[in-house]
Amino acid sequence: MIWIPKLFKKRVVVTIHGLDWQRAKWGGFASKYIKFGEKMAAKFADEIIVLSKGVQKYFKDTYNRETKFIPNGVNKVENREPGIIKEKYELDKENYILFLARIVPEKGLDYLIDAYKKINTDMKLVIAGGASHTNDYYNSIQEKVKNDSRIIMTGFVQGQELEELYSNCYLYVLPSDIEGMPISLLEAMSYGRNCLVSNIPENLDVAENMAFSFEKSNVNDLKEKLEELINEKNRKDEHEIKNYILNKYNWDDVIKQTEILYKKG
Repeated sequence: MIWIPKLFKKRVVVTIHGLDWQRAKWGGFASKYIKFGEKMAAKFADEIIVLSKGVQKYFKDTYNRETKFIPNGVNKVENREPGIIKEKYELDKENYILFLARIVPEKGLDYLIDAYKKINTDMKLVIAGGASHTNDYYNSIQEKVKNDSRIIMTGFVQGQELEELYSNCYLYVLPSDIEGMPISLLEAMSYGRNCLVSNIPENLDVAENMAFSFEKSNVNDLKEKLEELINEKNRKDEHEIKNYILNKYNWDDVIKQTEILYKKG
């Protein structure tokens, strides 16, 4: 619908969070319609904000369209001791691996579960998040983990429970096949957590050398990296992770850049 305000000579700024037409939840028509919207943005928008360098390159290569890279940001947080999570799930400090994201196919949760089941460890796997237009997939994940008492599914979390899960996990894992800019990874790093991510550009651009990575979709590589990190090899320093992410992805800087763009022209 972007052409409608343009008819009235209104300035339009579009923010592209990711290439949403690639996501598994969309059927053929929906995917094509979303891509049509992308083309309209490239043609008519006065400014386009993108959240990742990969999407910026995509718009340049596909539409020869210049965009402005303004990432998501994080604020400084205070780490919490386990309270709610200890009472509800018997979780203690650094005795669990955390996956926290929407339970959708492109997040790669299947790979993580398969890799984790191959490991002999007492460390629990916590899967936090709700379904997003994919109840069948969510149900399949529940079925997949039901016979492993080490795996805990919390459902959607927020507030203090969310803060406690981030604060106390031994390792945060994001095994995605597709991302825009992963806000959950930013948040995990803002708590100083060691992170293991798939080696897609969107994850690596955020984490750089402050997180560990494995080959996307490769269950065996993920298993090996998990085992190495559980055995405490090459752990990253909590304070270095926090300083890096807060300096590079500070919300105040993001707001300033956005304001400049909105007021332009």
